[in-house]
Amino acid sequence: MTSTRPLHTAQLAYSILCDDIRLEAGNKLSLMGIFQNVYFQSLPATILKFALLNHWIGSGEHSTEIRIISPDRQRLLLQTTPSNFTLEGGGFADNVTFFTNIVFAEEGTHIVQIYLNQIMLKEVYFNVVVPVAANATVN
Repeated sequence: MTSTRPLHTAQLAYSILCDDIRLEAGNKLSLMGIFQNVYFQSLPATILKFALLNHWIGSGEHSTEIRIISPDRQRLLLQTTPSNFTLEGGGFADNVTFFTNIVFAEEGTHIVQIYLNQIMLKEVYFNVVVPVAANATVN
């Protein structure tokens, strides 16, 4: 199903992945632990919590949803329910999505897809990495 809401009335100014987002005094957002790589000792492994901040500008009523896709683009790891937001003429909206207990089974570049009114606008990438342990016996 496609949306009849115009996309040109909203633009995604930026998207940031981080460990946590907090609302501070004066409606300021504090972002902790901005990342593009996630390191695990072994796989499968679980991220207890991380967040995505999407900053929208424009006008009108819109809907957004997020999908996380495996590196081979064959498996949907997560899909959020649609979230509605309103942009007052020339205004902005910050959409914060928290993810909890997400299991990653493989290394590689995972894809975060950002949808506006059921149309994918942007992909953000992050790497799941299991570093090779240094062997103490190697000179």
